[in-house]
Formats: sequence, structure tokens, C-alpha cells
Amino acid sequence: MTDKLLPTLCDIATEAHTKIQQDFKNINPVIGVSQGMRTSGIPADAITIDCLKSGKRIILVLHDHHPDIINYQFSYRDEVPDSKFEQIQFNKLTATQMYEWIKSYFS
Repeated sequence: MTDKLLPTLCDIATEAHTKIQQDFKNINPVIGVSQGMRTSGIPADAITIDCLKSGKRIILVLHDHHPDIINYQFSYRDEVPDSKFEQIQFNKLTATQMYEWIKSYFS
């Protein structure tokens, strides 16, 4: 079900990433797309945005059963994510919003 939405979410992340790289030379986020939860039986995909310098991570989860909602969490790469995630409507998440998250959390 998210197979149509995941590419859109990736496009949003790519646009935010490009702008961050233009505006902040000290922030070089690494974006990853994971469909590994599916191998564990969880019908969801995840995008991680990592700051290698600080070890901080932003996790976005797109679940098949709730494709209109993105669950997200600000965490750390070397820590197990907390079970509590915030939510945003899929249609409310823009590249500008993601840019602001990256800028404020990673800098």
C-alpha cells in the first residue's frame, strides 16, 4: 500500500537534503530507506536521516495500515528507538518541514 507513497516521501527527503547541503556545510545528513521491518512481519517502511557527526537520527515510519500518517521520532543512531513516536499527516509533511527538522535537530 505504501509502495506509491514511499517514493513521494523519498522525494521530500531528497529535496530537504539538497537544501540542507546548500545552506549548511557542517551538516551532511545521510538518508537511508529501509524495508527491513517487512521481513519481521511489520507492514511498514522507514526512512532514517542521520547526522554522522553528532550521532543524531530522525526516523520516519510509513505504515501500510495508516498510509495517511507518518510516525516520526528524533533519536540517536546508537540507541534503540523509543516506542513513542510523534505523528504528522502525510499531506502536511513538506520538504520545508523536513528541512526545519534537520536544521533544528542536527545543528
